[in-house]
Amino acid sequence: MTPVDTPKAGLEGVVATSSAICHIDGERGVLAYAGHDIHDLAREAGFEEVCYLLWHRRLPSRAELGDLRSEFAAARRLPEAMLRLMRSLPAGHAMDALRTLVSALAHSDPEADDQAPPAAYRKAVRLTAQVGSVVATWGRLNAGGGPIEPDPALGHAANFLLLLTGERPSALEARALDVALILHADHELNASTFAARVTAATLSDVHSAAVAGIGALKGPLHGGANAEVMRMLLAIGEDADDARVERTVRDMLARKAKVPGFGHRVYRTEDPRATHLRRMSREMGERSGSTRWYEMSRRIEAVMKAETNIDANVDFYSASTYHMLGIPIELFTPVFAVSRIAGWTAHVLEQYADNRLIRPRAEYVGPEYPQPFTPLDRR
Repeated sequence: MTPVDTPKAGLEGVVATSSAICHIDGERGVLAYAGHDIHDLAREAGFEEVCYLLWHRRLPSRAELGDLRSEFAAARRLPEAMLRLMRSLPAGHAMDALRTLVSALAHSDPEADDQAPPAAYRKAVRLTAQVGSVVATWGRLNAGGGPIEPDPALGHAANFLLLLTGERPSALEARALDVALILHADHELNASTFAARVTAATLSDVHSAAVAGIGALKGPLHGGANAEVMRMLLAIGEDADDARVERTVRDMLARKAKVPGFGHRVYRTEDPRATHLRRMSREMGERSGSTRWYEMSRRIEAVMKAETNIDANVDFYSASTYHMLGIPIELFTPVFAVSRIAGWTAHVLEQYADNRLIRPRAEYVGPEYPQPFTPLDRR
């Protein structure tokens, strides 16, 4: 069998499946979850509502949302065995730890061997609650702190900050992270989601599909751009004047160095998610009494627009927002997973519901067939 068409490298523009979860119009800068515009969700919804929306394709009633929050609260506390495993892992890349810890969660899941749709959904709920606890607790232990008990009265974003910092976040801090989680929850068939769906299509379990997503997200071409943005801002320096900021960006462009946080594979206009993170960066700066990280980011954005006409993406303002929330740079990509686990599991459940093994073809470009076999003593 010969493939009918040879796609572009990276399967760019190839429609690989149909999905009711996420809609993107890159030309118009539209992002919607199950028909709900991302701007409405970022202004009006909470992360738990968005999880329900992704899993069920509709917003929850008050009672349904209350039930989901209770299920999150019940699953959020990590077993003691998980804490022991965290302490035993060597210091290293936080995504390596997350990959290992999510795999370990499968061993303690009460329905580990049950692949029926109701059980798969319950695993998605538990795993989404647990990934936040895993990342926050790992970050706290790695910084020398002790584990913190989750607070069932707090939402998902607020609990994450509590478990990470040991302090109850302000309403603005909790909302800033809540908005960030909403904005990152799904983005159609990105690399990590595709990896998760391919894994699910083999009828592997929910945890294995999540581990596949984490492995793909670790790659610097997918996750990690906001960490590079923050490293750039720190290298410029919080005390740098506007002239130095502009000079640094123009020097990078002159050297043809990539300025992180700009451009997108899908959007041909501004990433709609950047609007809300720009606002959160400004509000966080105003609350702290120093808007310098926000102002520096705005200056970089202005130079990039003038020099390249390339817009900021979701990573650019998430960097300063996370930094002002007290999230260390090494946790920026794991925080992406704290959000995207909702989308991964939604796609896994959708794949299970109408499954066919994903098995594309490759166009062969190797040596001409048939090649003569040369005996070993004549090579």
